Amino acid sequence: MRSARITATGCAVPGRSLPNAYFDELLGQPVSDWLFTHTGIEHRFHLEDGQVTSDLATEAGRQALARAGRSPDDVDLIILATDTPDQLSPATAVVVQHKLGAARAVAFDVNCACAGFVTALETATKFVQADARVRTVLVIGAYGMSRFLDWTDKTTCTLFADGAGAVVLEAGDDAGWLGSQLFTDGSYWDALGIYRGGVASPTRPGDEPPVVKFVRKFPASYNVEHWPRLLRAVSGQTGVPLSEVKLFVFTQLNLRVIEAVMAALEQPMARAHWVMNKWGYTGSACIPMALHDAVEAGRLAPGDVVAFCASGGGVSMAASFFRWTAGGRA
Repeated sequence: MRSARITATGCAVPGRSLPNAYFDELLGQPVSDWLFTHTGIEHRFHLEDGQVTSDLATEAGRQALARAGRSPDDVDLIILATDTPDQLSPATAVVVQHKLGAARAVAFDVNCACAGFVTALETATKFVQADARVRTVLVIGAYGMSRFLDWTDKTTCTLFADGAGAVVLEAGDDAGWLGSQLFTDGSYWDALGIYRGGVASPTRPGDEPPVVKFVRKFPASYNVEHWPRLLRAVSGQTGVPLSEVKLFVFTQLNLRVIEAVMAALEQPMARAHWVMNKWGYTGSACIPMALHDAVEAGRLAPGDVVAFCASGGGVSMAASFFRWTAGGRA
């Protein structure tokens, strides 16, 4: 069976910069210190006027291809993970295919909310393993949640940010993908999301625009309970002890949760990488953005094992182990 290997990363950050202090003035109350103390978020970036999700996805994808030494003509498949598409239909991935000029590529979206990128990476891996025609896949996570914010709701407008991250996944002989575990708990489908604009609640002229909102609370310990379980399952599946994982990359919503999970795993916090301090919470884009940042910082070398672990509304979860490899393809 052919292996699927990550050979390059890319990242895109929009131009509108918003520090925590912006929300002190906007909301008329001090939230800066609370945000940093409780989440680790200090800064975030939002889409500029005229920018859309596909613009960020295209930029990140183009950068990843360039770093892999590939052209858009080399791409066989584009999988875009997003729950903030340019429009309900058609898929935003087809827009990205057009903007990139990747005319050969098949393209589709994956929506598992903030677990979308790791799920898309798993989907791409299976394509590479099962279909000899699929040799180069562009997997992108992109987020434009600033367009769905209620600017009077401090529980959402202070957290969500925009961005995109991408990886080039290629067929090769060297082991890349090692194993994975997916999980869904649909009992929380109505806890967090954008609940207007679809078939169940279509918008009509004069309606307020749809916004993201917390409808009911998740258990505070949900990720701390389930992330270690998923990672231990992948460790058992692959035979790679958690102590041999060089880098852990989690959903970037809350640094305190990541600290608690690393403690539960009995692993040093130095092996986790986080970017919410400078980019805010970028949902389905946060894991590839964090991976790109770690690569830029020189935190991975060939042969290292990196673990991804993600949560998204629904609840959807996904975890996977990859061995970091150099470029080239079979």
